[in-house]
Amino acid sequence: MSNIHPSAIIHPSAKLADSVKVGPFSVIDENVSIDEDTVVGPHVVINGHTHIGKGNHFYQFCSVGEANQDKKYHGEPTRTIIGDNNIIRESCTIHRGTVDDRSETVIGDGNLLMAYTHVAHDCVIGNNVTIANSSNLAGHVVVGDWAILGGFSGVHQFCHIGAHAFVGIRSTVTQDIAPFVLYADSAPRAVNTEGLRRRNFDSDEISKIRKAYRVIYRQGLLLEQVMVELEELAKDSPSVQSMIDFINTSKRGLARGSML
Repeated sequence: MSNIHPSAIIHPSAKLADSVKVGPFSVIDENVSIDEDTVVGPHVVINGHTHIGKGNHFYQFCSVGEANQDKKYHGEPTRTIIGDNNIIRESCTIHRGTVDDRSETVIGDGNLLMAYTHVAHDCVIGNNVTIANSSNLAGHVVVGDWAILGGFSGVHQFCHIGAHAFVGIRSTVTQDIAPFVLYADSAPRAVNTEGLRRRNFDSDEISKIRKAYRVIYRQGLLLEQVMVELEELAKDSPSVQSMIDFINTSKRGLARGSML
């Protein structure tokens, strides 16, 4: 236990791998398990039924697995699950799930949550997601792999943000944002082309995504007409097919804005 600062308070029933480091004045409750090489900084509180994977780093004043802010929550033993190699910066808050949904809040692998971000109950964050400072996810939000949320973003409950989407600074998200879309000033604006290039999408696939974007947002079509055209484009494009699948499962409705 040489990695544990003497001022830290760790419940005897908590399960910590030998290589876990815990800083001064942190508190870890009884139903918490933390896997190898995770660093828990000073003044961090981890409670609830919380499982944390390998190689994570929690900076000072994080609150993880805390009781959620849903008024219907009455202390049920719901969960918080965090994968591997995540960076959770100062004063982030991550709340446990509710029995009214999936009963767990889930964060995948390789994510960066910058300072003062909030992840509410029953959210699901994929892998390699970046959420910038002071952004807030309401309950039941789903964020796909490689998405980026700019600082001070606010996402309404039950919204889904597709893989590789980019949400600009200070945006308000009240409907679902399709994969690959750049969403700024609270409306879809373009394809996140630069992000796709950085992730080694080839030029042909990016071109097909851009064609799909024009069909969805720039031709003034009804959604039923959009889907017909997308089906044709998807015949040789897995990316366009993923856009179709996203739209078909949307419950909040697709954010289409002013169709700029």
